[in-house]
Amino acid sequence: MRSDMVPGAVFPDYELTDHFAKRRRLSELQGGDPMILVLSRGGYCPKDRRQAEGLVQLYREMEVGYCRLVTISTDTIAETNESRSGVGAHWPFLSDPRRVVQKDLEIAEYTDPAHNPMIPHVVVLEPGLVIYKIYNGYWFFGRPTMAELRQDLRAVTRKCRPDRDITTPELKAAWQQGQKERFYPYRKTYAQSLSEQE
Repeated sequence: MRSDMVPGAVFPDYELTDHFAKRRRLSELQGGDPMILVLSRGGYCPKDRRQAEGLVQLYREMEVGYCRLVTISTDTIAETNESRSGVGAHWPFLSDPRRVVQKDLEIAEYTDPAHNPMIPHVVVLEPGLVIYKIYNGYWFFGRPTMAELRQDLRAVTRKCRPDRDITTPELKAAWQQGQKERFYPYRKTYAQSLSEQE
């Protein structure tokens, strides 16, 4: 991956077409939440399908934990939609058949000229598309386990959720004083927060 893509750097805000043929920006999909970004070979790859099957269960936890998940592959929109439906995923899948991400991040999988996919990666992002951690998944066991991703999300949540421990005297006092902006959904209504989700 490009040498400037390291923890603490801001990940590029790519705009791609989703599984419903709608243009989406990563920043729009992330909102103000932590996000896991999966850079996938595509639906043809059994390793990617197995990883997506594991993510289906984790995503159910991520939804209630106010975290986002996005998959990008070099598949066409039709292949992207089939891949998403095939594993029973409910998060956004973005299609990049022109290989914008692959070229920009310098992650062409040169060992597979027939498919010309991306080298699979998983990128854990703090709010603002700030890179927390990058996993290289060329080999399946280089990819993070669901337990590792839970730990990463726990660490990112500690950094970005000012109300993660509401037992502190300071937060109790803030609540009693009506300082509700210090609590999720932070200066938004729940309706506004829900409207930002897919």
